Amino acid sequence: MEREKPIWFTTQQLRISTDNFNHILGSGAFGIVYKGVIGNNRHVAVKVLNGTSNQQIEEQFMAEMSTMGRTHHFNLVRLYGFCFEPSLIALVYEFMVNGSLDKHLFKANPGEMIGFDMLQEIALGTARGIRYLHEECADHKIIHYDIKPGNILLDSNFCAKVADFGLAKLCNRDNTHITMTRGRGTPGYAAPEIWMPLPVTHKCDVYSFGMLLFEIIGRRRRNTDINNSSDIRQWFPVWAWDKYETNQMRDLMGDCEIEEKDNEVVERMLKVALCCVQYRSEIRPVMSMVVKMLEGVIEVPNPLNPFTHLFSENDESNDFYGQMALNVGGSD
Repeated sequence: MEREKPIWFTTQQLRISTDNFNHILGSGAFGIVYKGVIGNNRHVAVKVLNGTSNQQIEEQFMAEMSTMGRTHHFNLVRLYGFCFEPSLIALVYEFMVNGSLDKHLFKANPGEMIGFDMLQEIALGTARGIRYLHEECADHKIIHYDIKPGNILLDSNFCAKVADFGLAKLCNRDNTHITMTRGRGTPGYAAPEIWMPLPVTHKCDVYSFGMLLFEIIGRRRRNTDINNSSDIRQWFPVWAWDKYETNQMRDLMGDCEIEEKDNEVVERMLKVALCCVQYRSEIRPVMSMVVKMLEGVIEVPNPLNPFTHLFSENDESNDFYGQMALNVGGSD
């Protein structure tokens, strides 16, 4: 299906479609999202942008328009239109009836938790969406910068759609790295190079996807500590690496309440996650390889320990990132 151009809505049209902005779906750092109806009873999510200055609001608007206006993929949330008027700056997206992934991973009642087969499909759909951004989007690539469960939306069939492109950056496919003026992303999900004077590439999204995989496997936030039998508290991704390295995957399956029939899939996903969160970006796989590994088309290589830098005493930059990665106070 051919991509339709975004429609320009007026403030009055969006007031009518949202019943005067009466039904709030959610809110974040850059705006409030309202439920609305347009056209032939089509349900939409209207994101009204706000910020500390008009410049910040316009930057947010341009970031989303310049990226989402160029994309069309099953695993990306669809942009229907926009409003850019003195009284209102807003973006109109397709409505995702099942909300965001974080709601189902961290806030669901036991009887409402989605099964692991579906979680595997959500992980794969997310990976395909990111692959499109990096490798299949015409003559450009798009770096999302904020991959996390709160930015993965689920439609009526629980198909994953990557959303929230407010931090995204469009760049020429020939660019090897991006110069950044400030850090982007959410602490704990953002790659180490984001917070350092190091080159930044699309591999920062690969790192964030790896952290998301940890959360899917464990059904817990990646900054959750694990109490093991020795009463020693460990950061969940480090604990997961220890279980993998010492061939104690059965312990991990038990603690994460994973059924035996899913063991092989979970081990594959864990190895992919460990490959994705490698400290050095050049070691991380590209997303097309991640998709093939998750599909089982190619073998997942045995990952290196991605967390040695957290315990190194010889590298000040490693020390700095160790504190960042273990900072569980960052907002999600």
